Amino acid sequence: MVVKILSYICTSVINFSSMNYKSSVITRKWHGKINAEDAEEYLRYLIESGVADYKSVDGILGVEILRRFEDDICHLWTVTKWKDYESIKTFAGEDYAKAKYYDRDKDFLLEFEEEVQHFETFVF
Repeated sequence: MVVKILSYICTSVINFSSMNYKSSVITRKWHGKINAEDAEEYLRYLIESGVADYKSVDGILGVEILRRFEDDICHLWTVTKWKDYESIKTFAGEDYAKAKYYDRDKDFLLEFEEEVQHFETFVF
């Protein structure tokens, strides 16, 4: 009974068949953690190294950097939009799920996450 009611609510409120959407973008998300005191310097470095590298690859559609402070730790995420997985492989190599790091990352990062995440991105 509850499932039937929820199904009715969902189909009557949101008519998915009439929505125009497509999954033509792949989003890649990387996470890094640094000391908060290094936040500005690392942001500049990240723009000079990572963002410049992203933007040099055909198939990159956009780059965002997200930042959040938790006490004395700063979290950063790079969120990139890509045309397709082949473009991502041009940037990251065949093992495109593996995180890519730069020379000075070792001077800032508190840990090195081995993998990034990829998502189908639906645009409405």
